[in-house]
Amino acid sequence: MINIIVITHGEFGAYLIEAAESIVGVQHEGLKNVSISSRLSLERVNALITEAAAEMASDDGLIFLIDMPGGTPMNVALPIARDIQKSAVICGVNINMMNSAFAYRKTFEFESLVKKIMEDGKKAICEVKSLLCP
Repeated sequence: MINIIVITHGEFGAYLIEAAESIVGVQHEGLKNVSISSRLSLERVNALITEAAAEMASDDGLIFLIDMPGGTPMNVALPIARDIQKSAVICGVNINMMNSAFAYRKTFEFESLVKKIMEDGKKAICEVKSLLCP
């Protein structure tokens, strides 16, 4: 199974996980959340993400779902992921992406899941009024 680490500023990731699990189902294994706080030193953040990556290591692959490009979660996760052969760091996580990750991580191959998560995340970004209320 492809494992997932969600890394966000504050408790955003924890709430996304909770919401996605209410839609797709509880993820009993292979999922870890790391919440980044300004109260944590960079060394502590690095240690938390390094520990999570070691715990979630999987021959099937490891996906880091990050809240935004360029932030501390991405900047710390990227060097760690660089040393993990089958890993991806996907930024801009939203609930659509989380739902896809949870729904397909047991059945999709790694590259297919990464592509599916990104496609579904992009589909969720739209202005619906102009589409539905002409």
